[in-house]
Amino acid sequence: MTSVAVPAAAYAATTRAAAPDVHCVSADRDYKTLAKKLARDLDDRIAPTGLDTGLNLTDSRTKVTCWYHSTRHFIAASVIKVTILAALLRKAQEQHRTLTASEMQAATLMITQSDNAAANRLWFDVGIPSVQHFLDLAKMRQTVLDYHWGLTQITAHDEMLLLSLLSGPNRVLTNGSRAYELNLMAHVIASQRWGVPAGAPRSVTVHVKNGWLPYPGSLWEINSLGTFTTKTRTYLIAMLTYGSSPMAYGVAAIQSAAMAIHARLNPGKHPTVPPAVPGPSWGIPDETVPGR
Repeated sequence: MTSVAVPAAAYAATTRAAAPDVHCVSADRDYKTLAKKLARDLDDRIAPTGLDTGLNLTDSRTKVTCWYHSTRHFIAASVIKVTILAALLRKAQEQHRTLTASEMQAATLMITQSDNAAANRLWFDVGIPSVQHFLDLAKMRQTVLDYHWGLTQITAHDEMLLLSLLSGPNRVLTNGSRAYELNLMAHVIASQRWGVPAGAPRSVTVHVKNGWLPYPGSLWEINSLGTFTTKTRTYLIAMLTYGSSPMAYGVAAIQSAAMAIHARLNPGKHPTVPPAVPGPSWGIPDETVPGR
């Protein structure tokens, strides 16, 4: 596949996004008021940040769905690693085999520690055509792959499709493949469990993957994906942002929105303490872009 360059002008045009107009609806009449309150909460938290933001949310219990600029493109940074592993698992399924010990070791490092060397290895082992094949099966038609995996362009809409595949039975990934990837996302190291898990109650199992990259220039892409499960319920959050300076600003913006979501969807449940906002020592680019 031909590498797609990302023009800097697409991101440098503004550091102030338009006033948010988050849309939330529910297919269950009993939760229509909840949807309206959640939309207002998210407007109140996204608008003051001035960041370009893409958001998708869905909840199996209340049938609430929220979206905001869900088709706007963002640079993936390390959230693309969820797609890389899913593509590897799909390729192994088609080859009627399990992952090798070496592949499992690389997958563990890539997801739980966001290890870039492991991601490089799996990216080239799986191959861009096979990753694109997975995207086609997943109907992730808005995702634009780049030879440099961290510079792939993604949307909140497509990331929600990906999280949905991981969270429920489907024809693309087997139950075993889904469980394997979710288990790794549930064991991301503590220093990388910021973002959409902020404010989640202790009663839910958190599966997360974040990405952070200053590109182009000094403004940061800060992205966070999460699935939140109990025995009777699953809700999914994909939040993508651009324009942070410093990095911690984008993390705090995502966590503010996440805390509102968890509070509305889990009334009366005691939330976890929000993860610490990263400080200056975190200012190391997430991606070492292959070929640079």
